[in-house]
Amino acid sequence: MNLMRIAPNVQKIAEVIASVIKVDVTIVDYGLNRIAATGRYIGNIGAKVSQNSVFAYALRHGESFVIDHPRSHPACLKCEDKEGCKEYAQVCCPIKVNHQVLGVIGLIAFEEEQKNDIVNNQVNLMEFLSRMADLIATKVVEEENTEKIKMLAKELEIVLDAVDRGIVAVDVAGKILHHNVKAARLFGMDEKSIVQGNIRDLLGKIDLEDLSIRNICIKNREFSYKKGHWGFRGIYDVNPIVVGQNTVGFVFTFSNISEALNTINDMIGNLIETSFDSIIGNSEGIMRVKQEAMKASNTPSTVLIQGESGTGKELFARAIHFQSSRRRGPFIPVNCAAIPEQLLESELFGYEEGAFTGAKRGGKAGKFELANKGTIFLDEIGDMPLHLQAKLLRVLQENVIEKIGGKEYIPIDVRVIAATNKNLEQKVAEGEFRKDLFYRLNVIPLNIPPLRERKEDMAILVERLMQKCNKKLGKNINKISSSALALLMNYRWPGNVRELENTIEYAVNMCTGNIIGESDLPNRIKYREEICPGESERYIVPIKVLECQEIQKALDYYGNSKQAIDKAAALLGLSRATLYRKIKEYGIR
Repeated sequence: MNLMRIAPNVQKIAEVIASVIKVDVTIVDYGLNRIAATGRYIGNIGAKVSQNSVFAYALRHGESFVIDHPRSHPACLKCEDKEGCKEYAQVCCPIKVNHQVLGVIGLIAFEEEQKNDIVNNQVNLMEFLSRMADLIATKVVEEENTEKIKMLAKELEIVLDAVDRGIVAVDVAGKILHHNVKAARLFGMDEKSIVQGNIRDLLGKIDLEDLSIRNICIKNREFSYKKGHWGFRGIYDVNPIVVGQNTVGFVFTFSNISEALNTINDMIGNLIETSFDSIIGNSEGIMRVKQEAMKASNTPSTVLIQGESGTGKELFARAIHFQSSRRRGPFIPVNCAAIPEQLLESELFGYEEGAFTGAKRGGKAGKFELANKGTIFLDEIGDMPLHLQAKLLRVLQENVIEKIGGKEYIPIDVRVIAATNKNLEQKVAEGEFRKDLFYRLNVIPLNIPPLRERKEDMAILVERLMQKCNKKLGKNINKISSSALALLMNYRWPGNVRELENTIEYAVNMCTGNIIGESDLPNRIKYREEICPGESERYIVPIKVLECQEIQKALDYYGNSKQAIDKAAALLGLSRATLYRKIKEYGIR
């Protein structure tokens, strides 16, 4: 706290004291600076007084006192002007705030009559000076609080301007009181225009009276703003300003919906970055598809990836995206078969508030909006209902979407990559898939070969999958026996690479050494239990496989104790010794 900040006020108070008491007045601060003065010392305002002066003594002791015998008073003993002092009397009264001495009020009598007035009226005089000191102290505190409020307001202004959302404070009638820089930029308005406006100028019809009565918050409410050539789609929140029991205003926070989606996409869109190096294989078939996919990544055209389940269709889609010019945009995968038909439309295109029973307040953005400036991957596209196929066709043709319950088309910039394990041409012929949509999707077709047609990739795939499983399971298995590899080569892999990965993980779990052997493989591999697509009607199960299955069933039912083995053997019509031999032979655990 500093008296210098209120120097004009201190001077006025000094002049008031001088006019009432008829003596010269000097007021100094704790730094011994003469802040105010009257009479003989008025020309010395701003100068320092001596550290051996009466004022310095008063600052050190912090108490009021009267000097009626100058030069002999303890306060005068160290004064350099003691011998030439012309003062008849002096009064000092400290200025305090919370026991902290900020300065001293000094009265100086240069005449005998002035001295007599001081000495004869000490009690009233000291009371008056004490009140003047309190007045100065109060002014100092007020100035300090004003400075703190100004500083706090400036800090808040800086904080609000640093927030990446528009913030607008209004009264209960909607009159705009305050806003940050981001709000003015969002609405394309200058300082004067926005401050003189009403929140209804920005949002249109909004029931502030209802909000005030119910005292509620609003979250993620969507809106559209259009004024002249300026417009955008946004979302806003509302929070009431409550003082006591009364709502006195509201704080609105605004975001451009495109910026909000970009923020979401920055967090979720690129979690699994994939390159073509992640696609393992050197066979002619897989290398051809990789080359075609690399070419596809350099264009914005739609891609249709076809292949059996487990061949890596999403892996190819990700690689195309991250190799393309959209790599910094989001990659949004959607499995059309995994989402119920009645929910798929809202998932893809979003919905407005109140579009249907149970719709969220403020509506919801769909996957196409989330994928803006990036890629959407529509897996299992062959399972999409016909009525949604028509809506998807509009997206591909016009690059716009329409939310459920929406009244306007929303422009988007999205690349579509679709995938299916079905024969779409056959579905088109059967009337289950739109011909025009098929042609729109099939601009760049990619056909991924099944694993059984690329057996030359088996060894490198197994090696890479073993490394992955070692890391996951904390093991150190570095080889697979030639006989185990031969079993893998002879299996037809209806589940393709996904099934191979599960098989290797099983084998790594079962292996007790550092080489995977035949016994570590699942029974379906050892005994070729696979049923390939299209072959189920002519597949004959080997006797050994049936025997193994029934033994496993009996053991699962009875357990592995000695008594359980006896019961299982009796049920199977085998001796206990034969059952033990077959358990060992088939590698049943």
